[in-house]
Amino acid sequence: MKILIIEDEARIAKRIERMTRDFFDKEVQILLGDSVENGLNTIEKQSIDLLLLDLNLNGEDGFEVLQTVVAKSFQTIIISAYTDKAIMAFHYGVLDFVPKPFDANRLAQAFTRFTTPEKTNGQDIQFLAVKKGKTIKLITIKDIRYIKGAGIYTELHLVNGHVELHDKSMESLEKLLPATFERIHKSYILCWQEADKLIVETGGKYNMLLKNGELLPVGRSRYKEIKHKLI
Repeated sequence: MKILIIEDEARIAKRIERMTRDFFDKEVQILLGDSVENGLNTIEKQSIDLLLLDLNLNGEDGFEVLQTVVAKSFQTIIISAYTDKAIMAFHYGVLDFVPKPFDANRLAQAFTRFTTPEKTNGQDIQFLAVKKGKTIKLITIKDIRYIKGAGIYTELHLVNGHVELHDKSMESLEKLLPATFERIHKSYILCWQEADKLIVETGGKYNMLLKNGELLPVGRSRYKEIKHKLI
């Protein structure tokens, strides 16, 4: 696992590094950056799994980093004293916001959200970001009908019929999405408001009929829970 810490105060950076190693293991590779520029350079050159980002970097705004990398495949945890920016950070799809001053327990809580496969509370997220050439396009959550797995990527199927490719995996997105989204199959996450009815076919196959007429497969392990939710 490769983790990047972008923090301009060396003492705090070392403390975060020590706590990170204590939580994970000695094999984790930790990279350090102390500015917007060298942080972005590292992200450009390295494939990381997790970003730990401060929002005040020698007077520079860490949101410049967040806005630039929000469409990347890795998860981001903000560690900052600027708690007034927490809501906006969650809107950008960060996994957690750890306010300074912090202790090992609070940071471990954020790391647990990163490592656990279960869905966490993502009610504050308002949009997902996708890369369009050299620019980033923000997709409003309410405009997403369902999400389909596409290898290491995902497809965002929108209510207007368009499809956008996202760099984050199904598992990563599931941790961020609000409760209005439901995992109905290993390859599909559905906005529940788009569900119409559950269809049982011969051979023990299940499908979800959407309000627009589309059919999506429903996993056998998910059938009972989804059926109960539709009642």
